[in-house]
Amino acid sequence: MRRTFNKRKYTTVLKSGFRSKFEEALAGNLEARGVTFRYEPFKIPYKKPVKRDPTYLPDFVLPNGIIIEAKGYFESEDRTKHKLIQAQYPEFDIRFVFQNSNNKLSKTSKTTYGAWATNNGFKYADTFIPQDWIDETHKSKK
Repeated sequence: MRRTFNKRKYTTVLKSGFRSKFEEALAGNLEARGVTFRYEPFKIPYKKPVKRDPTYLPDFVLPNGIIIEAKGYFESEDRTKHKLIQAQYPEFDIRFVFQNSNNKLSKTSKTTYGAWATNNGFKYADTFIPQDWIDETHKSKK
């Protein structure tokens, strides 16, 4: 009988090697009846179904087609999302208005929101939408 498992993933492990009293009882019953079995002998990979494709809802769209995304806190998930949107829809002109573009991406990062935007090909501003963005002649996309 094999009793191995990933100890790091589970916090409750009995001294017997099972994850619950119920599993331990079932194993004991099988052993008492002389049934040979293997305990957690392999993993079966599976994929979770996605309920729906993710979508992006722009904060503001100017009459000239420029999309404005207002960001106070710029989370990693948002940064990843915008890089994916930019790669999949290069025709959209998405720009950021940060509450403070000098904020760091995280406590341990030296990169600011503004530097991230520049490094990834996005235009950005602080606090307000610049008038030149509003006045800019641009082909409307949506």
